Amino acid sequence: MVELILASSSPRRRELLARLGLPFTVHPADVDETLLLDEGPTSAVMRLAAAKADVVADRFPTAIIIAADTLVINPPNTILGKPPNLAAAREMLHRLRGRTHQVITAITLRHPGEPELTVLTTTVRMRQYSDAEIEAYIASGDSLDKAGGYAIQYQDFRPVTAIDGCYTNVVGLPLCITYLALRNLGLQPNIAALALCNAYGNVCPLASSMIN
Repeated sequence: MVELILASSSPRRRELLARLGLPFTVHPADVDETLLLDEGPTSAVMRLAAAKADVVADRFPTAIIIAADTLVINPPNTILGKPPNLAAAREMLHRLRGRTHQVITAITLRHPGEPELTVLTTTVRMRQYSDAEIEAYIASGDSLDKAGGYAIQYQDFRPVTAIDGCYTNVVGLPLCITYLALRNLGLQPNIAALALCNAYGNVCPLASSMIN
């Protein structure tokens, strides 16, 4: 069987991929995630996801490699990546509070042959959380490795009030796209995992089309 590799150190992406029920190993890609001058969000996530896959592919040329990159776009077109420190995380949470933004993730599936790259966007509405809630969340340390400075799944904060699109895309690995790409390569991922794409009271169009 062909080896399946996740090119990420993210425990969230690891947990999501595990739901598909396929054995895989984790080999994080050491890639500089600094955005280029005048680089748009779509171009950025595509470039970074492809770069992560390429780094691991150099070491495992016959494997199937999954790499992803996620950014938050705060209107009109401000890109929010991972905050470099707590002050930056605090600022991001203040900017997002009570507003709607978009989460964009690029997935690269690298395998012997042509690599596949797909981009998915989910619209996210944040609630009017308080300054005290921001400080408590900042103190937890959870915000530092998250695009936009937050995790939708963090139960003690729960900053999101509604989403439109794929829930797992906001977490960092859209299972709908990943499932379809792996199935097209002849693997048999667990289709029941796609139910998570519809979490948070929304409907993921791609996941729902495959489940129904």
